[in-house]
Amino acid sequence: MKRWAKRIAVGLGGLLVLAIVFGASAEAVMRSRAARNYPAPGRLVDIGGRHIQLDCRGAGSPTVILESGLDNLGSLSWALVHDSIATTTRTCAYSRAGIMWSDADPGAFDSKRVSEDLHIALIKAAEHGPYVVAGHSLGGPYALLFTGLYPSEVAGLVFVDASHPDQLERLRKATGNSMQPPTGMLSAVAALSWTGIIRLVPDGASPKLPPGAIRAAGAYTSTSLGPTLDELKGLAATLQTAGQYRQLGDRPLVVLTAMAPMSDTVLKSAGLTRDQGDRMQVAWKALHDDEATWSTHSRHELVSDATHYIQLDRPDVVIRAIRETVGAVRAGSVTDSAAVPVASSR
Repeated sequence: MKRWAKRIAVGLGGLLVLAIVFGASAEAVMRSRAARNYPAPGRLVDIGGRHIQLDCRGAGSPTVILESGLDNLGSLSWALVHDSIATTTRTCAYSRAGIMWSDADPGAFDSKRVSEDLHIALIKAAEHGPYVVAGHSLGGPYALLFTGLYPSEVAGLVFVDASHPDQLERLRKATGNSMQPPTGMLSAVAALSWTGIIRLVPDGASPKLPPGAIRAAGAYTSTSLGPTLDELKGLAATLQTAGQYRQLGDRPLVVLTAMAPMSDTVLKSAGLTRDQGDRMQVAWKALHDDEATWSTHSRHELVSDATHYIQLDRPDVVIRAIRETVGAVRAGSVTDSAAVPVASSR
């Protein structure tokens, strides 16, 4: 009996090894096909031994920079608004290090290096300010960091349901739950991405994206997951660092807040009851009310029929907000562009 059990164990072990070898080989082929079938839109800019994907369209000043949120879509998250904004002025979307077509940063994740990568890529691509930076979700704090590091180059901002430096604590108080997303299972999947296992999991890209964007995002999921996870693990530090640059002077600022009720599916995935979800939404609006105080020239708009990805649910609202900010910059309304680091007492 023991002999048969040993044979079965050896057999299963052999099958597992074969499955891993086959999966790894298939994954290598899929990665090669991804690069061939879904080439980078725009260009790959050499920033010193690695490349950042930068997709700039249109002409005019100020140049709009589109900063994506915490996901694996990179520049594709702006697919429904990019071309329309580019009819008004020069508009650049890009993918952060390791996401989609951009090379990964070999060092430990550092939120300030996100801004440094972008700044170098813009210089190497001969793009120049003044810039209007539009940030979705975690892209909001990245936009703050970019403004804080390069204050003379940023003339206006748009926050698209943007994260707030104090959100982890404020939302914890509102819901009673930790708002730091768990990373254990994602870490395990990312560590095994070379085996192709991640391709067995639905990528969850919004059906509102163009079909080509959905396919491209899926093709690069296995390589984008690890760097996305690094950003997630660095969330608290990123929010804390960005919080030093809340004072935006009189730069034109539009804050957009998604106010569509949370669906049962979203509540379940977040581990929240309906009551907790309602309290979270009230707290989220209050955080965005605060964001609107960071500039003396701001407007806060509630978007009642949009979920977190306002640029996909209501691209018209995002386009209008960015064009409004561009218009204000062109009108010369900015007189004090200093982004002043402040100590947060919140």
